Order: sequence, then C-alpha cells, then structure tokens
Amino acid sequence: MLYYLFDYLNELGVPGAGVFQYSTFRTSMAVVTSLIISMFFGKRIIRMLQLKQVGETVRDLGLEGQIQKQGTPTMGGLIILASIIIPTLLFAKLNNIYILLLLVSTVLLGLIGFLDDYIKVFKKNKEGLKGKFKVIGQVGIGLMVGTVLYFHDDVRIRESVPQNYAQHVGEEIFTTEQGQKMHDVHSMQTTIPFIKNNEFNYSWFLTWINKDWAKYAWLIFIPIVILIVTAVSNGANMTDGLDGLAAGTSAIIGVALAVFAFVSGNYIFADYLNIMFIPEISEVVIFTGAFVGACIGFLWYNSYPAQVFMGDTGSLALGGIIAIIAL
Repeated sequence: MLYYLFDYLNELGVPGAGVFQYSTFRTSMAVVTSLIISMFFGKRIIRMLQLKQVGETVRDLGLEGQIQKQGTPTMGGLIILASIIIPTLLFAKLNNIYILLLLVSTVLLGLIGFLDDYIKVFKKNKEGLKGKFKVIGQVGIGLMVGTVLYFHDDVRIRESVPQNYAQHVGEEIFTTEQGQKMHDVHSMQTTIPFIKNNEFNYSWFLTWINKDWAKYAWLIFIPIVILIVTAVSNGANMTDGLDGLAAGTSAIIGVALAVFAFVSGNYIFADYLNIMFIPEISEVVIFTGAFVGACIGFLWYNSYPAQVFMGDTGSLALGGIIAIIAL
C-alpha cells in the first residue's frame, strides 16, 4: 500500500519518494517491519494465548525435559503470519501475480493449521484435524498454485528472440545494452541451480513422444506442484519438534530463496550466472524478506527455552511458503 502512496508522491515530485521504486529498499523495510511486529507485538500475542489458556499438550515419550513443556502457549504461528502479511501489504506491489499467489496461499495454509490447533486446544482432541482433511486442503492449495503458474498470462520468462522470428501483434520486444533482442514468453522451463545449461522443461515428459503434446504439459506440471507443496508443508510440520528448529531452518532457507529471487529478477545477474530472467519476480524478494524477518523475530520467543510454540498454524504455512517461493 505504501508503494502506491510513494509512487503517487514521486509523480508529484516530492523529494525522496522515488526510493520506494527500488525493491532492495522495500525489502529492507519489510525485514525491519517484520522484526518489529514479531518481537514487540509477539509478547502481547503470547500473553493473549496465555489468558485463553492455549497451552501445548505433550505426549509423554520419556524424553528428558519433555513434560516441562506442558502448558507452553501454542498457536504462536499467528505471530509469524502477521509478521509476513502486514509488511508485504505495506511494501510490495499488490497487483503482482506472485505476491497475490503467495498472500492467498499463506492465509489458506495458516487457516488449515489454525483449525488443527483449535481442535487440539479448545476441543481437547489430541489428534487435531484429521490427516485426510489436512491433505485435501494442501492438495487444493497445490492445485491452485499449479494452475495459476501454468495458465496465468503474467507468469513469463524473458529469453532471446529466435532468428527470423515473426513478432506478434502487441508483443513488446526488449533490446539489451549489448543489442540483444529479448521477448517475454510463457514457458514450462525451470532453473536447476548450480548446474550448467540448467533449464529443465516440464513439457519434455511428453514431447519426446510427440511434439504436439507440449500443450498437455499441465498434466505433468500441476501434479508435481501439488506433490511439492504437500510434501514440503508436511515436512516443516514434522520438523517443528525442538525449540527454534523449524523457525531457524526456515530463516536460512528463506535467505537462500531471496538470493535466487533477486538474481532471477535482475537481468545482469541472471545473464552472468546463466539462469533464466523472470520479469517482476523481484517483488518476491520483498515477501521473502518479510518471511525471514518473521522467522528470526519468532526465534526471540521460540529459542530454548521456548516461551511459545508455533503449532500447525505456523509450521504448515512455513513449509507451504517455502515450496511456493521455490516453485
């Protein structure tokens, strides 16, 4: 929201308003805002959870120090969700398809986890939300993500214009400083980091049989997306077992994904590193910055000895977010 305000002020000639045009500045602001929300407002959320008697129920597995965690406030994932969503709404371009997809997915994954925690805490059912309903929700989110990434017109990569290429009506051709002509195309290519000639095309699963079958690549791509979103989301959920483990590892992963998003959104770096250039993907760096700030800020209360647990509200969302950013 602040991006549009400062964009308007920049058009009016207000000095300094143009700094919001730089994604690096907005990313740093998102990180700081996320840290402030999680560290300063997190304490109030923890107190609210304590007043509501939202405590963790621990199964006795005979582990040392395990029973002492009984009654520690859970559902602290609310801190993480707020620390991700609010900075993103403030500093990112909200008409960006990647930002919209990440925001909607974050809310939906958080709702699934919240429902699971609610059943455990308030309904006194240790099993929580039945596994099949969790998986159905995750599959549904994966289906949404895969469908948008495959069919939406704004999901494009920029590549060199082939020789003797016939330009389409209304298509924009970009010329680099080296005189190379580029255009945006809807493609099923994906980057495999650290490997030369690293563009893997999902349509290859079908085109080796018949080149005309490339239009059916969604039959391969969408199930793979569903598998990744479901697997990584549940993987983060299972990782959330020790104080600070899920939040700490997620923060490290977030930093790596932010680097990939930054270089993929910068033509000079993308060309030098031989990875695909993805227009408008730099906005994802802002979301990822808020994600990293939320994880680090949550560690203030979640590191040993933990004052709050994220619960499924946080862990399912963290895993799903990591999967979707990577995709």
